[in-house]
Amino acid sequence: MKDEVTLRQFRYFIAAATTGQFSSASVAENVSQSAITGAVQSLERQLKVRLFERLPHGVALTAEGQAFFHHARHVMDSVNDAMRHASLLPQSAQGTLRIAATYTVLGYFLPDLLSRFKRSYPQVEIDLVDMDRPKIEAALLEGSIDLGIGLLSNIENVDQYGHRLLVRSRRRLWAGVGHPLASQAVVSLDDIAQHPQVLLTVDDADVAISKLWPQGEQGLNVAMRTSSLEALRGLVAYGFGVAILSDLVYRPWSLEGKKIMAIPVSDPVTAMDVGLLWPKHHVPVGLADVFRQFLLDACEGMGEGHQAASPTGRSRRLRG
Repeated sequence: MKDEVTLRQFRYFIAAATTGQFSSASVAENVSQSAITGAVQSLERQLKVRLFERLPHGVALTAEGQAFFHHARHVMDSVNDAMRHASLLPQSAQGTLRIAATYTVLGYFLPDLLSRFKRSYPQVEIDLVDMDRPKIEAALLEGSIDLGIGLLSNIENVDQYGHRLLVRSRRRLWAGVGHPLASQAVVSLDDIAQHPQVLLTVDDADVAISKLWPQGEQGLNVAMRTSSLEALRGLVAYGFGVAILSDLVYRPWSLEGKKIMAIPVSDPVTAMDVGLLWPKHHVPVGLADVFRQFLLDACEGMGEGHQAASPTGRSRRLRG
């Protein structure tokens, strides 16, 4: 008799895909690692394809696994919508959401989530605007947007807004494969300070990194500052400097095809927190609350293994 497909299998598969490790997925789902392995093997047996490449330190989705991953997440999104909003039929929901997002969020986090939301709510229009952190904060205070999505870790007084964490992404050292630090399993901040650094200037990344050292940027050997993440990848890959950035935006290759290593830092390094913001005394209602709950459900259990999306363009209106 054929195995039955269950929502639990989908959930365990998604956990493994988002964390990149069966062991981490088992912790996230509070089950044994054998339960995760069994669920994945059962799906692979029924689909007659390999969903994961087994690697020395984790797993990575195959092309077939990536395609199945998007379908599985849509199934779970639909189930969550049905359970949470039985009185609001997704196909008939209409209206406009005004959302602002920062560079990092818009380019490397939000596109896939917006696509999934639009599949469930095709009649909802999304006015999406690219704003930096200060402009998002001002827009929230004046009420010109319904929700802001940005880096909570960059806001000095986040409690002046309503907010919820979506993803916490660790920061690691990026170094070209031939760099002296690339051969180390772990590096310290003192190790890093001995080498030229490339600082990213968008989303306050340079400010966040400078705060890791007592003397701030004064104590660093800054090789270059750039607002282009792809330029930074190239400079790091070719050995012009190293950089400390989050796993959310990490890719192991530059545009030129040169390898970039990501190395854990032994000293405490503040994580990059991506989250939702809204005016403190105006709790989201209607479609804004539907979107807020959708993001919270979609990001539940999404950890440092979150896969970065491709960069997007700037301000646009999204329609079904």
